[in-house]
Amino acid sequence: MSGKMTLITGGSKCGKSTFAESLFSDFSGEKFYVATMIPSGEEAAAAIERHRKNRAGKGFATIEKYRDVGEISLPAGCGVLLECLGNLCANEMFCGDEIRFPNEKILDGIMHLKNVADRLVIVTNDVSRDGILYDETTELYKKNLSELNRKIAEMSDCAVECVFGIPLIRKGNL
Repeated sequence: MSGKMTLITGGSKCGKSTFAESLFSDFSGEKFYVATMIPSGEEAAAAIERHRKNRAGKGFATIEKYRDVGEISLPAGCGVLLECLGNLCANEMFCGDEIRFPNEKILDGIMHLKNVADRLVIVTNDVSRDGILYDETTELYKKNLSELNRKIAEMSDCAVECVFGIPLIRKGNL
């Protein structure tokens, strides 16, 4: 048996994280926040600290897991907030000397989380709307993340796009 899965997408700083956390306000089981951002540099450190402050007191146990989310051991029936798919994709693609194509591995990991959790919420980024053509490596990342977003949206019970802090349901119900 697998739980309900919700995908939340949107642009940078559009309210995705706050909305994702709010989806656990009525959840009475154990809650886990899977943090995928590698703490490298001042900008990442500031983002991580902002997210920690925002979820303080909300009952989440944090699991820092930058890759291999399928290896996370969780209790059955828990709630999981994975933040974020964009970081996870980059971490898996650019680990080591060669560019990897990790989408199947990531999808398998997401299915593992979905099969354990009663509620799984995945935050991702919409990185393909700016119309700018980037270097080959960045375009490859955008292609992989877009494919992951599409496949996870298909697998999800609910898909939400956050625009200016407003959650717009694109699939299913909350």
